[in-house]
Amino acid sequence: MKKNITGKTAYLITIGDELLIGQVIDRNSAWIADKLTGLGIKVKKIISVQDEENEIIDALNEGIEKADLIITTGGLGPTVDDITKKTFAKFLGVHMVYNKDFFEKVKDYVAKRGHTIDDMLFNYSHFPVGTVFLKNRVGSAPGMLFNKKGKKIIALPGVPPEMKSIFTDEIIPLLEKESNGFYILKKTILTSGEIEAALAEKLKDIVLSFPENMSIAYLPNLGRVRLRLTAKGTDKAKLQEQLNEYIEKIKDKIGEYIFGYDNETIEDVLGKMLKERGLFLATAESCTGGMVAHMITSVSGSSEYYKGTVVSYSNEIKEKVLGVKHKTLKKYGAVSEQTVREMVSGVLNVMDCDVAIATSGIAGPTGGTPEKPVGTIWLAAGSKDKIITKKLQLGDNRLKNIETSTVFALDLMRKYLLR
Repeated sequence: MKKNITGKTAYLITIGDELLIGQVIDRNSAWIADKLTGLGIKVKKIISVQDEENEIIDALNEGIEKADLIITTGGLGPTVDDITKKTFAKFLGVHMVYNKDFFEKVKDYVAKRGHTIDDMLFNYSHFPVGTVFLKNRVGSAPGMLFNKKGKKIIALPGVPPEMKSIFTDEIIPLLEKESNGFYILKKTILTSGEIEAALAEKLKDIVLSFPENMSIAYLPNLGRVRLRLTAKGTDKAKLQEQLNEYIEKIKDKIGEYIFGYDNETIEDVLGKMLKERGLFLATAESCTGGMVAHMITSVSGSSEYYKGTVVSYSNEIKEKVLGVKHKTLKKYGAVSEQTVREMVSGVLNVMDCDVAIATSGIAGPTGGTPEKPVGTIWLAAGSKDKIITKKLQLGDNRLKNIETSTVFALDLMRKYLLR
């Protein structure tokens, strides 16, 4: 009889008042969760707790009862307010012990940086009895590994480079050795130009045909929706085949909205398309105020295909710099299909480029009219031969409107290049 193999589970506990009062955003947990998923370990819960003994112990007790692995981040520093190691000792029912080797190592580490040794570093060199040290190549605080009730408990520093170094060098090899042959594979399809509900409707029949071990999640963001496909099981090759099969089916259904996969960005994808075609791009921006240019130039090497932007926020600049006709602005207004078309034509001439993007709209929260309410945005993309346009009707949040319009503008250019 074939053994029923299920994946291990994990609890992630972040320690620090700074996380709970909003001073620091917890990005460590997201990074760790992604790595654990790749190892076939399901994260059941992520908890943030205060720098208080009872809070930390309560979280550890919950984790040890409900998961196979507990990973904490935060604390482990030399300052007197850091109670993490002492709290672990109490939780484990052991006392703290001085580690002379660690003290000498830290003494050398600090001395090389021009500091003196004091009692603080002596206290810093005490650890719970039974600590297994995990090497930190980036900083002074080691990771710590404990065992209780047959469960592994790993404590990591909260500084991201140190945490990632320890996890990569020490924890991943350890967990790979103890893998029980269960895999969780995932693939993220990146889309733009269609809302979550509409995509779900288009993909309804495909999703209903998924095998039991597969699932999909719709993750909307400004102007984009990520489709995360997950497959779980013991046959890694078969899982990859399943994912590939359904990715192709989804591409056949909604291919026009897909701009990339996993960690790609729309600005990266657009840049690659322009380079492959040997084209130079310029932008003419009104309501986006340079945000389109910012996203394009955030990509290293964008100077190979991007010439620049004209932020024509006023009608005067639209006319004098871009050559938008006065009668066009008077008859149709700055927020119109006619105006963005002329903005594209104008910036093509000004920048002497091959293709261009234009944006004009009412970002809000004020400035709307009954005919053109707040959130009305016109976009255009094209060349001297052809220009395509798109109208958006967004909400009244200014920043969201600007960011969403920027993504749609880049996607409109992408779609133009695919024609």
